[in-house]
Amino acid sequence: MNPKLFSRRYALKSMACGFGYLALAGLAAERAFGVNVNPLAPKVPHFKPHARRVVFIFMQGGPSHVDTFDHKPLLEKNDGKMMGFDDARALANTGARGTSQRVLKSPWAFARHGQSGRWVSELFPEMAKHVDDLCFIHSMQTEGVAHGPATLFLHCGSTTFIRPSMGSWVTYGLGTENENLPGFVTIAPSTGNGGARNYGNAFLPPVFQGTAIGKAGLPANELLIRNLGNKSASPEQQRRQFELFREMNAEQLKQNPGDAELEAVINSYEVAWRMQNNAPGVLDLAKEAPATLAMYGVNEKETDGFGRQCLMARRLCESGVRYVQINYGDNTANPAWDQHSNLPKHADHARAVDKPVAALLTDLKQRGLLEDTIVWWGGEFGRTPYAEKNGTGRDHNPGGFTVWLAGGGVKAGFALGETDEFGHLAVKDKVHMHDLHATILNQLGLDHEKLTYTFDGRPFRLTDVSGHLVKEILA
Repeated sequence: MNPKLFSRRYALKSMACGFGYLALAGLAAERAFGVNVNPLAPKVPHFKPHARRVVFIFMQGGPSHVDTFDHKPLLEKNDGKMMGFDDARALANTGARGTSQRVLKSPWAFARHGQSGRWVSELFPEMAKHVDDLCFIHSMQTEGVAHGPATLFLHCGSTTFIRPSMGSWVTYGLGTENENLPGFVTIAPSTGNGGARNYGNAFLPPVFQGTAIGKAGLPANELLIRNLGNKSASPEQQRRQFELFREMNAEQLKQNPGDAELEAVINSYEVAWRMQNNAPGVLDLAKEAPATLAMYGVNEKETDGFGRQCLMARRLCESGVRYVQINYGDNTANPAWDQHSNLPKHADHARAVDKPVAALLTDLKQRGLLEDTIVWWGGEFGRTPYAEKNGTGRDHNPGGFTVWLAGGGVKAGFALGETDEFGHLAVKDKVHMHDLHATILNQLGLDHEKLTYTFDGRPFRLTDVSGHLVKEILA
């Protein structure tokens, strides 16, 4: 080697860049972005969209549809009677389908609301005021009779295999509308029943994974993005460090011109820096007017936590985040709405979420955001119309349950499908979870059959090899 071509200055410079490049190269190996410099840059959808973003309000544990939105008078008429039911849980546990169970009426009265006359129980007096903006699907079906598999299926379209979450698919397909923020945010996610896989990217490039704000069970004032701040260095010191790192990366680009993967990884550091300087302002609820805070129930004992989550979701929507998930749950063995016994506990959960969810609908609508935002409310499954083990609660029911949508081009004041006369199984206009996923993607301008990613030689998609568009609910 000619020593004139390898000076001491050049050696030190190369090694300095090399230290930074070690981590950079490792990340680049995982991120196959094709030719886009910024993988989160806005992308052209497959066709003209009706919505630009999604807010998914996840009710962890499975709220009972027959106690909330699916009115079944025969439950009260036959309360206490032993009747035969086709029991999915019994089939999974014992192999026997038909079982004799005690019919359990709802503890809460139902009434019709709005011009559409939709039934809502007294659990949700505030949401009931918005029925003319809602689109109910009363005939949902899903996979999995336990929380873990059903929750994974809800988020990822699979009960067992590791697959990208829906928010990751959406940001992969559309990118983000704000280069200073993540494209996919999940607020207060649970660590159980799928945990990080529920907002994970799986085999999609890591930039498409969800960014978690806090976690279930933490106080509302701890809803923060981890490691966003750096208390060990002043803003000026951080800026100088970032500029140095940027110069080192630029040197690597000079030596590797046209390396799209390297450019994408460097861009991810740029996004992280911009997020560090912009996200705190977006998450600062102190900037909201007192009337807005009161509307969401902030600083009220029963609604403060979930009210802050819903208000934060609205701020993230305004700021261009593509997919926002709000999680109502906890990290206990029996998550939130999972009342196998003590069904009246549903009332506590309803009081916590009713006012904040209604406020979010009001706020999005008055700001002109609801028309191009899909709001999706629901759990991983419903609950049985009979008492579990002849007790005081209801078991899991994946065979028939209710979710509702609002905004984003779906019919308002509308209801699709029916469960049987007891609310046990979907019997009319059945909608599978794959169908719901396909329909939400459609409203975002994405064809669920074309939104694919090839991994290990096989193309994958959110809806696997199933799913169809539920045209009946589209405006």
